[in-house]
Amino acid sequence: MRTYLVTGGAGFIGSNYIHYMFKKYDNEIRIINVDVLTYAGNLENLRDVEGRDNYTFIKADICDRDAINKIFEENDIDRVVHFAAESHVDRSIVNPEVFVQTNVLGTATMLNAAKKAWELPDGSFKEGKKFLHVSTDEVYGSLDDDPNAYFYETTPYSPHSPYSASKASSDMLVKAYMDTYKFPANITNCSNNYGPYQFPEKLIPLIINNALAGKDLPVYGDGKNVRDWLYVEDHAKAIDMVQEKGRLFETYNVGGHNEKQNIEIVKTIIDILREELDDSDPRKEKLSYDLIKYVTDRKGHDRRYAIAPDKIKKEVGWEPETMFKEGIRKTIKWYFENTEWMEHVTSGDYEKYYSKMYDNR
Repeated sequence: MRTYLVTGGAGFIGSNYIHYMFKKYDNEIRIINVDVLTYAGNLENLRDVEGRDNYTFIKADICDRDAINKIFEENDIDRVVHFAAESHVDRSIVNPEVFVQTNVLGTATMLNAAKKAWELPDGSFKEGKKFLHVSTDEVYGSLDDDPNAYFYETTPYSPHSPYSASKASSDMLVKAYMDTYKFPANITNCSNNYGPYQFPEKLIPLIINNALAGKDLPVYGDGKNVRDWLYVEDHAKAIDMVQEKGRLFETYNVGGHNEKQNIEIVKTIIDILREELDDSDPRKEKLSYDLIKYVTDRKGHDRRYAIAPDKIKKEVGWEPETMFKEGIRKTIKWYFENTEWMEHVTSGDYEKYYSKMYDNR
């Protein structure tokens, strides 16, 4: 049975990846989920996998060298999928040191632990081991409005926020280990994810939550910043396919072919919510474009991101399957059906869930 060590598995993308992997492989794999449970880590995301014999949760900080080394010493880890990161740009502007600590030093800790566990006396590595570092398109900087301009794996890095700079630094660490030690790894750089279990500081769940509550819908600047949107389950599939089929030491860009202006996203959510809500629902009466409130633009706000996933399609056979109108409807439906999850997240009650489930074990 192959053993996967997933860092940040209680977060948005990590938990969706774990769901995807168990749905695909069931009892053929074992997953160890390592998460320190910051505000964005929520074990309620994984309630339905907790009873599995082939799933283990370990609360640990990826910066804790002793804790991470112990996990490798006590388990024969075959694959590392490294999601764990501080990821919100606004928070990085306020407190960049935290992002350097987790994203850079935490990645170094993970690389060193895996290298120590997998390296043979002759400097080569055990057969079948692989480390996948999950990164972002934000490391490439900003594109202009030319619709034919895209990020490729060869695009020079040009990060503009403390968050993207910390991710670029972690990417470079992984590249250095691949080049220096021939460490068995890949890097994936993805576009903006959306879907179930996303913490409501990010645009789509924030707008859904505020709109249903009749609150202002904040939009940075003129709202015309463009992002490429990727449905999270498509991303999970891409990561698995890179693990299985990707060439070692390569970087693969994972894009959704769903470029949208932020203001377009906000208006689409309002439109779909109005369609989905019954006329008798009092929330529908408050839903309109009048809730949109333009706010001072984010410092260093990149204008446009767009990924060309040509390489991953050619070499791995992956391409996005979920177009935005389908994905956003599925996402809104999920939030409709999981209002208790949203209430717990926004109130901080998800921390109580961890205490209830684990403190007395």
